Amino acid sequence: MTTLLDIVSVGMVTAVGLDAPSACAAMRARLDGFQETRFNGPQGEWVVGAPVLLPRNWLGQKRLAHLAAGAITEAFQHAPEARGRTALILCLGEENRPGRPIRNASNLLRDIAEIVEVEPHSRSRIVQYGRPSGHAALDYARRMISAGEASYVMVAGVDSYLTTETISYYLDRKRLLGPTNPNGFIPGEAAAAVLCSASRKPDRLRLFGLGLARETASIYNKEDLPLRGDGMTSAYRSAFSETGIEMNQLGYRISDLVGEQYWFKQTTLASLRILRGRHDFQDLWSPGESIGNVGAAVVPLMIGMAQIAAIKGYAAGNPVLIEASNSAGACGAAVLGVAA
Repeated sequence: MTTLLDIVSVGMVTAVGLDAPSACAAMRARLDGFQETRFNGPQGEWVVGAPVLLPRNWLGQKRLAHLAAGAITEAFQHAPEARGRTALILCLGEENRPGRPIRNASNLLRDIAEIVEVEPHSRSRIVQYGRPSGHAALDYARRMISAGEASYVMVAGVDSYLTTETISYYLDRKRLLGPTNPNGFIPGEAAAAVLCSASRKPDRLRLFGLGLARETASIYNKEDLPLRGDGMTSAYRSAFSETGIEMNQLGYRISDLVGEQYWFKQTTLASLRILRGRHDFQDLWSPGESIGNVGAAVVPLMIGMAQIAAIKGYAAGNPVLIEASNSAGACGAAVLGVAA
């Protein structure tokens, strides 16, 4: 697959900003949206999370619909010509994740279309792999555009870990950050959207390479296999192979690091196994530092970070590698850069 995609526009709704420019400015300034929630921790303390402050206290699936609609509407504002010509690929949390606030994914897709006031496109679809959903969605997007099935594709992700059942599930497995557990993540919620089209214009952020793989030594692997980073290494290699460059030519990376040691180790191992030769310093960014674990929203959000950084001139290099993985071992890596 050699089809290139341009990133036309982006949108975000996060705990540190309700649009992409303000959210990215806050993350660049190392601000965070962490606060005590109404969920109880193991010793009776309040669990710290990163909720989005919305004008109304919508709950459950309705809340996710409004989060996603806000991000999608922002992306359309910068490309009004795409309205009515865009297929939506909606990225959601894993179907079997306890406490996922979605009753019916198809109804959620229709709810979002109704709020945004667009007719659902016949090629719209749902991807439910959690954090790396966005990478799978990008693969679908370039196939759709290559086949002429849509002029534009909106890759939108929305997710929330801030439900009673989800909090209880991760507390039981000692995976939430707290006073007695330094090796955990902060639960958050967010939505982000990326409008894609066929490559037509210079000076746009462009998808050059994409890699998808699976890690056998996942964080939950029953055989207790040692982590070697095979899955993420394979995803890196596939992405760089499509791009035609080596990792030492990379400008910087954005990763879905959420705070647990497992994910830092995975990223480090993949980098050590592939990076060769002389290279400049490669910075590593992570939205998790400001908004916690936002699940399936993270890949569109990281692409949005790269887009805003390129537009405003503070990107840490060119191109950028964007990576994500989930607890079941699914891994994704994408190389994007500003084309001359």
